[in-house]
Amino acid sequence: MLHFSPSAPSGALVLPHVVRRAALAIAMLGLLAGCSKEIEYEMLAPEAPARISVPQAALSPEGIQWDEANKRFYVSSRTKGTVGTVRDDSTYTEFGKDSRLISTIGLNLDAGRQRLLAAVSDNGFNPSVVNAPTKGKLAALAIFNTSTGALSSFVDLGGLRPTQMHFANDMAVDKDGNVYITDSMSPIIYKVDLQGTASVFLENAQLSGGTGFGLNGIVYHPDGYLLTAKSSDGTLFKVPIANPAGFTTVTKTQSLVGADGLLLFDNSTLLVVAGSQSTVFRMTTADAWASTTASGSFATGAVSPTTITKRGSDAYVLYPYSATAPRFKIVKVSF
Repeated sequence: MLHFSPSAPSGALVLPHVVRRAALAIAMLGLLAGCSKEIEYEMLAPEAPARISVPQAALSPEGIQWDEANKRFYVSSRTKGTVGTVRDDSTYTEFGKDSRLISTIGLNLDAGRQRLLAAVSDNGFNPSVVNAPTKGKLAALAIFNTSTGALSSFVDLGGLRPTQMHFANDMAVDKDGNVYITDSMSPIIYKVDLQGTASVFLENAQLSGGTGFGLNGIVYHPDGYLLTAKSSDGTLFKVPIANPAGFTTVTKTQSLVGADGLLLFDNSTLLVVAGSQSTVFRMTTADAWASTTASGSFATGAVSPTTITKRGSDAYVLYPYSATAPRFKIVKVSF
């Protein structure tokens, strides 16, 4: 019951000790509740793992992409032609497949358009496909719906140059949704627009790898050009979207021989997986990729590293080991 204290100033309302203590207790409970929510949040958001070992025998994954919305990695498969997902607890789940997908190679998650893109080829890696007419000829783009896993489109690329050898390898997506795909066996970059129309975006003998692999990894730079690397000699090219024929060679001193997957970590930093060197190189530029220098490296060991993806402020590289390996690994890169 409220009452007036004779010793209190006129008009001042004084609360009994019990009420004041109750109010203090309520305030403390509110503070503790807030703290508990912070603690709960921290418990629900553990630090990303340093490495994930996935017990999937003979999968031979080539491409990798991080799916932030669903907290999972996508991986391709040279030996099975599927696309699967990997959780931090190493759980592997098949995501999509189709009989036309003999070997899935590079991946690109176009999250804003709810599609997962996969380069499709046949270089004889899939043991279930023998003496097929597609060997050395297949180059295609598979487009999956990320909500359902359904194959929504399959775009033939090799048919644009039917007499040549083909190996669709990697791809990049520009701001308008156009997809650019490298061909490692022909000196070509293809383009597929949002309507699914395929064309030869750039064809030039300088892009050829001779008897080896030519163009491999490719990324889109928001300033309106592509960066792509040639495996055979490590050449890095800058290709303007508006004028592909005006492509230039990026000046560098670091050897990038064996260049495979590329990751544009930020506008002036490119991570390059050089598989034959068992190294991920961090390349930086101060002149909009007219030239580049190495600013760090990460040794992978003899694990046949292929491609790399960004997860928050980290980068993860894929270790497929061999075509018959009992498992593969996804490892955080540190420079």
